[in-house]
Amino acid sequence: MIIQDQIGHKFKLTKSPQRIVSIVPSQTELLYTLGLDNEVVGITKFCIHPKVWFKSKNRVGGTKNVNFDKIEALNPDLIIANKEENTKDQIEYLQTLYPVYTSDILDLNHSLSMINDIGTLTNCKKAAQEISATISRNFNQLKKVEGEGKTVLYLIWRQPFMSVGSDTFINDLLSKCGFINVLFNKNRYPEVTEAEITRLNPSYIFLSSEPYPFKEKHIEELQVLCPNTTIILVDGEYFSWYGSRLLEAPNYFNGLINKLS
Repeated sequence: MIIQDQIGHKFKLTKSPQRIVSIVPSQTELLYTLGLDNEVVGITKFCIHPKVWFKSKNRVGGTKNVNFDKIEALNPDLIIANKEENTKDQIEYLQTLYPVYTSDILDLNHSLSMINDIGTLTNCKKAAQEISATISRNFNQLKKVEGEGKTVLYLIWRQPFMSVGSDTFINDLLSKCGFINVLFNKNRYPEVTEAEITRLNPSYIFLSSEPYPFKEKHIEELQVLCPNTTIILVDGEYFSWYGSRLLEAPNYFNGLINKLS
């Protein structure tokens, strides 16, 4: 079977993989949901879900600095990677040694395609189709924020403050909730100054739990910049994990929207 992944890389699989290494946390969780406990032999130190795998599976380093020796020792017949979370050099090196499926996730549709691809690769096609269909159905029933005040600044980092532009998965999920990203004219993950935050004066500022672990004390810091803005902590996993975590995301978003209403 010849496979083409989401970055256009083609590779060959001669049989259903029995030794899978995942170097992407949200896709590790997907593999668990697909029931591939025996097949997955390696994960990263950031693959915190499911907890039972985090405690029991071999770890092959981080997403940006995978340990090639540890991967070699596991003798994988499939590696699951991601264009953004892993580095280009590391992906290209691994491609010379192993079958590597690399996802490239910019929106929900890319996520659904990735889920179905991995289901096909791992002989879990039916289960993957059920997952993607359920995600689609749940998002179609998603309640959207009402009223005129829908602008949001979604912060992922501090010192410097960093947010999300229009060509990101997070932006796509925000828009599906009815929010308008105040940095829709920016790309990827732009830095934003305190003066810019004040000037933007969004209706909402969302402080993500990851990658920077924003806390309650940071709400006070930003409230000084935008006295009339509603500032809340949000669970970043629901906004940025593009595997089976999406099964639960619409319910989380509905609760968030109800809270803001």
